[in-house]
Amino acid sequence: MTRLAWTPTYRSIELDLRARLRTMHPGDRLPSDSELCREFGVSRMTARNAMQRLTEDGLVQRIPGLGSFVVEPPAHRYADRLQAFTHEMRRLGRVPSSTLLAREIRPATDGEASALQVRPAEPVVAIRRIRHADGVATAIETAVLVRRTEDIVMAADLETGSLHEALAAAGLHLRRGYATITAEAATPDDARLLGVVEGDALLVERRTILDVHGRPVEATESRYPGGRYALDVRFEVEDNHAAVPA
Repeated sequence: MTRLAWTPTYRSIELDLRARLRTMHPGDRLPSDSELCREFGVSRMTARNAMQRLTEDGLVQRIPGLGSFVVEPPAHRYADRLQAFTHEMRRLGRVPSSTLLAREIRPATDGEASALQVRPAEPVVAIRRIRHADGVATAIETAVLVRRTEDIVMAADLETGSLHEALAAAGLHLRRGYATITAEAATPDDARLLGVVEGDALLVERRTILDVHGRPVEATESRYPGGRYALDVRFEVEDNHAAVPA
């Protein structure tokens, strides 16, 4: 298997800053763009791009003329951004962990093959986990990845570590994707694994994640108890007063 080895410089700086944030408190000042330039030997644009990702995630507030400051993290994830569960829980000051239920190579179902753009029944890497926050079951996650990730996924620590961190460490960077969010009733299996009552409301997110080249890498279903997880939504209001052509 061929692995990519290059990590964008701004991404390396961003990861370094995220690690620092775990030891900082709201109101603490972060390095300025010029300070980051000197520390990492990069251009101002590269430093600004690294800090911008933290700003977009609601972790940092940039105040013109004063600098960048740590803020209280938002309670939920924004629906237009995907952050690895491990990072998300750490951002919220909670301890993430997982119970690994399955990790295997198996034929793709028709739906999985369509999402990953592979042939039906082509081998894929499938993992199923219960995701915990402070020991509380927060999601049942079933992830199916393309075969070229096999060496990475089969060797990764999927109980105390992050799948996406393992992929990034091997040079496979996930960049964007799309998702569908629905409400479903908990099945008997959901109830047993999540400690809820059969029929309770679940928030179900099905997403496909692409790499930096736009190729599908992962198709995942996450099933969250309605009272333990939420998604915040940003939106623009449509201008209903715009002129309508005759």
